[in-house]
Amino acid sequence: MDIIDAIILGIIQGLTEFLPVSSSGHLELGKAILGDNSIPEESLLFTVVLHFATALSTIVIFRKDILDIIKGILKFKWNEDLQFVSKIALSMIPAVVIGVFFEEQLEQLFGGNILLVGWMLIITAILLFLADKAKNTNKKVSFKNAFIIGISQAIAMLPGISRSGATISTSVLLGNDKTKAARFSFLMVVPLIFGKIAKDIMSGDLTYDSQNFMSLSIGFIAAFIAGLFACTWMIALVKKSKLSYFAFYCIIVGIIAVVFSSLNA
Repeated sequence: MDIIDAIILGIIQGLTEFLPVSSSGHLELGKAILGDNSIPEESLLFTVVLHFATALSTIVIFRKDILDIIKGILKFKWNEDLQFVSKIALSMIPAVVIGVFFEEQLEQLFGGNILLVGWMLIITAILLFLADKAKNTNKKVSFKNAFIIGISQAIAMLPGISRSGATISTSVLLGNDKTKAARFSFLMVVPLIFGKIAKDIMSGDLTYDSQNFMSLSIGFIAAFIAGLFACTWMIALVKKSKLSYFAFYCIIVGIIAVVFSSLNA
């Protein structure tokens, strides 16, 4: 993979991890358009590096929240911070179950399945339209809500379903405060990303070639910087109920993907 492709894919990952347009779907589309010829192991390593970059950007943006949560946990009381962490843990269960028991079936859906990506982007658009019409409240995410949002996150493992779009939309449609919904959505994915990275490393499936160091480094930096921008921007957009703009985008890209796939079938 050359430097330009690494920059483009890094920016795509950084932006789409937080913006509700599906990072996995856009990476698949980006690789197809750029004609990525990486062997599966190299492609997997690059994807892992990009996800690590966006996870770090989330930690940077929410560093104060994370520090406050850690301080609250260290008090060893059933306070709001410990409850929040418990909700995060609860929300992870559906995705962990899918990842552990259906990993092979899930991986088969990737690898240039443009038709699936197109239809899933259209579904994402519908979710965003519905969420944008919901009224804002001051309600916090409950334990029951956390598990339901977790189910949305598990479904969003499909290429083309936006993880942030699905989880934020589900949270808002459940009547939760939009700002709290965005905060919960972004923080709930961090443990999953690091868990997935650890699993991939321990599995031995990752193959590193020193010749790819530059492209991996450039992709990491591009994804990290784009992630910082996109995360901050997304929080502001959710507050202002501007998700419909992304809904229109998802519909347009989804239709193009479906038509493109059909013409090349």
